Amino acid sequence: MTTTAFHGTPVHLSGELPAVGDRLPGFTLTGTDLAEVTAERFAGRALVLSIFPSIDTGVCAAAARRFNEIADGRGDVTVLNVSRDLPFALDRFCAAEGLDAVVSASDFRRGFGEAFGVVQADGPLAGLLARAVVVADAEGVIRHVELVGEITEEPDYDAALAALDG
Repeated sequence: MTTTAFHGTPVHLSGELPAVGDRLPGFTLTGTDLAEVTAERFAGRALVLSIFPSIDTGVCAAAARRFNEIADGRGDVTVLNVSRDLPFALDRFCAAEGLDAVVSASDFRRGFGEAFGVVQADGPLAGLLARAVVVADAEGVIRHVELVGEITEEPDYDAALAALDG
C-alpha cells in the first residue's frame, strides 16, 4: 500500500498510481455542469491531471491557480483538476478566481480515485483524494507521475512542465 503524509503523519492510500510508460487508465468523472467527463474526451491532447483533496484548502487553491497559468500559456495541453468536492464547489471556485483555462471535475460518485490508487484510506482526510499529478501525452501514455509526499505541500510544477516538453 502506498503512503503519503498529512502534517508528517503517514496516510495510507487505496493503491498505487499508474507508472510512467503505462497507458492512462479510463475514468469517468462529473463535470461542473453535471455531465460526464471521461478520459476519451481528452484523446489526442496532452493531459495534466492535478489531483487534490479539496479546492477549499489553501494549497489546493494555489495549485489550481498555478496549473491554470500553465494551461493558459499552452494550447496543446488540457489541465484537469480532480477532487471529491461537489461539482458546484469546483465551479464556484473557478468562477470566482477566473480560472477558465482548466477543466474541473469531481470524483464524488467514486471510481477515479480507486483506479488511480489515490484515495486516502486513513488519516483525518480519509475518503478524499491525495495530492498527485499525472501527465499523459497526446497518445495517452503516462510521461510523469508525482505523489506529493506531504499532502499540505504543492506539487513540483517544473517536473510536470518538463514532462510536457518531453
